Amino acid sequence: MPAANARALPTTDAVPSTESLLPEGFTPAARRALAKADPVLGDLMKRVGPFRMKVNSIQSPFLALAESIVYQQLTGKAAATIFGRVCERVGTGKRFTPEAVLAHPVEGLREAGLSGAKTAALRDLAAKALDGEVPTLARAKRMSDAELVEHLIKVRGIGQWTVEMLLIFRLGRPDVLPVDDYGIRKGFMLTYGLSELPRPKELLAHGERWRPWRTVASWYLWRSLDLLKSAPSGRSAR
Repeated sequence: MPAANARALPTTDAVPSTESLLPEGFTPAARRALAKADPVLGDLMKRVGPFRMKVNSIQSPFLALAESIVYQQLTGKAAATIFGRVCERVGTGKRFTPEAVLAHPVEGLREAGLSGAKTAALRDLAAKALDGEVPTLARAKRMSDAELVEHLIKVRGIGQWTVEMLLIFRLGRPDVLPVDDYGIRKGFMLTYGLSELPRPKELLAHGERWRPWRTVASWYLWRSLDLLKSAPSGRSAR
């Protein structure tokens, strides 16, 4: 299977029910089922402890993606400063609209600290939001993960990983596996005792046993890196 196809498959065509959205939807029964399907992951879950993933609510996918564009390749503090300047010019909260972004001069966005590439990406996001490619929050909730990925990666500067982070941490989707994420791949390598990082398609194949809770498995793999950091010097987190 080509790598490009491997990246296109972590998401699902099913629209999750309200009851399954994370973190509230992950019940003790679901935890037991996941541990039974993969005892190694079950051991990691015991070592990490309770599932404590937090979902940050959003007013709109447009605003969340605009923030993601600004934050790309910057430290949190620097990005927050620049995004704050952009909001001062365009508008905050509900006033941060596609129309407001496109109405603001390019020079003003650059003066706020955006690079030329990020300015172009933000304006493309706004244009595609007006064209309907970027859904409203109400519409996004009715769309499957795969549909959201298909629509949103058409935006300049938005890749599948960015959409997957939106699905996980903003929409609480339960079955997302970001196979290209370095932290996920390294966490899998450490947890399963591999000598090298797994290829995305290998991680994708293994993750089939985690359905319909691949987001939960992903969160625990991220947390496995915290165990490594807290392990005594000279000892493995395992």
